[in-house]
Amino acid sequence: MGYRLHPVNTISIRHAPEPCIQCVFWQGREGRTVDKTRWAEKVEDEWGAWGTLYLGEQDRLLGFIQCGPSDFFPRGGDLPAGPPSPDAVLIACAYLVDLSSPWVMQSLFLSVIGEARDRGVKAIETFGYRYPEGESGYERFFVHRTIFPSDFLADFGFAPVRWDGRVALARLELGGLQPVAEGTRAKVLRQVKDAFVPAPVPQRPY
Repeated sequence: MGYRLHPVNTISIRHAPEPCIQCVFWQGREGRTVDKTRWAEKVEDEWGAWGTLYLGEQDRLLGFIQCGPSDFFPRGGDLPAGPPSPDAVLIACAYLVDLSSPWVMQSLFLSVIGEARDRGVKAIETFGYRYPEGESGYERFFVHRTIFPSDFLADFGFAPVRWDGRVALARLELGGLQPVAEGTRAKVLRQVKDAFVPAPVPQRPY
């Protein structure tokens, strides 16, 4: 299937999944009001694009990921195992649109890792969750948009910084990365695909 990755900014965010367009969960602390447009303009002035859209054939949206310097996402300080490190790019959330294409999540993570390395970023962080053995792919990848399976993250090289119950702040060091074993990306892709056999039940309504 043909696809392309498109950077997220104040213009392209209108093509993101509807729940993500005006969402400011990550942009402020609990109880504080945030102007999404002003926040986005500040990020773009100081950093650039703050996410990626994954588009399939005929530009059909398949996925969305939001990321940027951790300081731009204050809510990270309120989450269990937080706060993120000030030297890291934070993967704040990701949204899969097409239930039949779960490997889009892998592609979105790889796009963030690649761009961060090109920028000379020291590390990437995100929040992981240790699911019970045998948990369904639907629960692991679709129920929560702001936290990711810890074993999925480990396959990319993320290691826990600290745990709070089942939640971990996970970190991928980019400076002086150790060589990755050949075939790791294919392994991750296979594991993500396998997690969705059989097909998941319809997504829970918001």
